[in-house]
Amino acid sequence: MAASDSTSDDSLYPIAVLIDELRNEDVQLRLNSIRRLSTIALALGVERTRSELIPFLTDTIYDEDEVLLALAEQLGQFTPLVGGAEFAHCLLLPLESLATVEETVVRDKAVDSLRALSQQHSATDLENFFVPLVKRLATGDWFTSRTSACGLFSVCYERVSTTVKQELRDSFRNLCQDDTPMVRRAAAGKLGEVAKVIEAEFLKQDIIPMWAYLAQDDQDSVRLLAVEACVSIAPLLSQEDVSNLVMSTLKAASEDKSWRVRYMVAERFTDLQKAVGPALAREHLVPAFQSLLKDCEAEVRTAAAQRIKDFAQNLSPEIQEQVIMTSILPCVKELVIDTNQHVKTAVAGVIMGLSPILGKDNTIEHLLPLFLTQLKDECSDVRLNIISNIQCVNSVIGIQQLSTSLLPAIVELAEDSKWRVRLAIIEYMPLLAGQLGVEFFDEKLNPLCMTWLVDHVFAIREAATINLMKLVEKFGKEWAATTIVPKVVSMCRDQNYLHRMTCLFCINVLAEACGPELTSTHLLPTVLNMAQDGVPNVRFNVAKSLHKLCSVVDKATVQGQIKPVLERLTQDSDIDVRFFANEAMTSLN
Repeated sequence: MAASDSTSDDSLYPIAVLIDELRNEDVQLRLNSIRRLSTIALALGVERTRSELIPFLTDTIYDEDEVLLALAEQLGQFTPLVGGAEFAHCLLLPLESLATVEETVVRDKAVDSLRALSQQHSATDLENFFVPLVKRLATGDWFTSRTSACGLFSVCYERVSTTVKQELRDSFRNLCQDDTPMVRRAAAGKLGEVAKVIEAEFLKQDIIPMWAYLAQDDQDSVRLLAVEACVSIAPLLSQEDVSNLVMSTLKAASEDKSWRVRYMVAERFTDLQKAVGPALAREHLVPAFQSLLKDCEAEVRTAAAQRIKDFAQNLSPEIQEQVIMTSILPCVKELVIDTNQHVKTAVAGVIMGLSPILGKDNTIEHLLPLFLTQLKDECSDVRLNIISNIQCVNSVIGIQQLSTSLLPAIVELAEDSKWRVRLAIIEYMPLLAGQLGVEFFDEKLNPLCMTWLVDHVFAIREAATINLMKLVEKFGKEWAATTIVPKVVSMCRDQNYLHRMTCLFCINVLAEACGPELTSTHLLPTVLNMAQDGVPNVRFNVAKSLHKLCSVVDKATVQGQIKPVLERLTQDSDIDVRFFANEAMTSLN
């Protein structure tokens, strides 16, 4: 009898431990217990997990949000631990409770887990267990349950009977008309999902009226989500239906009294353009886009400006040039001199993309003056955006048209008093070099690259050395041997020890790009000569450089030239020099 009791007690052990841990005042301990649920379930077995663990968890959902979040995530992966898809429905009850809690992130995670479980239900189980859960949530007293319900309709709709489908459509319609704004917002956010799974005959009958109702809601947070839904709904309709049922509401959204709604229209404008099709976009969306580009709110103008290039590219080829010249370009000219720097920066990032569409003549006559205006803009971000996208124009009109105006802007940025601006133009230099060509670069920009090597800010000097490596990779070793290496080597004789150290840093990054031959004949001798420098900081950097060059040159050079110098440095009077020299020698040995 005692043995029987002992066995019974042992079998209850995991639940007892879990109960004790979940009652502990330490939140972290309770959180760790929830994260070990799968281990406890394996110990219990599938039957006891269904009969004991899941009911226990259902009855104890009153914990901290962090613990509940972990529980919601765990339950979504619990199907194998309760016996497979056949028993997945037993996980619905605790998740239903979690889907009603006050904390949004917990509800969202519970809904995610429920959506995952819905795919593991058979059609029969969906109707017997999942759909009743959706209905309970959709008619719950608290808005929290009704908001959660909105995310569950689309995942079960397609696999239920016709009668149940009608009930789900009616239930979702009620949520769209709910008295609580948070519920209507949730319904608007999921309307696009529901539209994609609903039958075509019910699309106009049910979905479009719901969408139009939400698009005219008194809360702007609901109306802007209706704009999002339009992106999913419009492609499902015929062109005639889009014209008759959608366009007037969409036009009203682009002129909405709330800037947040107009911003959403601008943000999703190219998606809306694709959704309604090219014909309707030409007739209805071009005027709407003009309106957004002229909006009184800078945030809206910025969002619209960022989509100028994509909007133009999505137009039908036969009307692209005409629409840009007559409708878009006049707005762009105003945006280039906008009072808000974010608007100007957004325009500068996309305006170059119009060049391939408009062609050489129109670019030179109409766009080039705008580029030059922005190259002179007081805002460095505007100038950088123009320079970083110069390839679009270069490929259309050639560098000769740009060089006279481009160079002063680059020089001005390169000498900007803000070191971060100088850093940005350095990072664009390899891109510019490839676009402008080696001849133009050598004549106009190469002196700038060498000037950055002696900048008073270390970050600039460091970036300049990386820039040289990328230029060598782009233009080749022969170019490096005649153009870059002699100037770098000459820095070893500079009176400023920081510049001599920069010479070493350059050699470190150039060696691999230049290859063993150029390194052995030009770079290595320079480093070896600097081993006798009077400044310890230079000498220990010589030791570090020699260590790196060992991997580039051949073994004979290492043994005959590098090793003797390192051995001499191991006897240096400075402790740091000895340290790095010994480190290099240890690596060699």
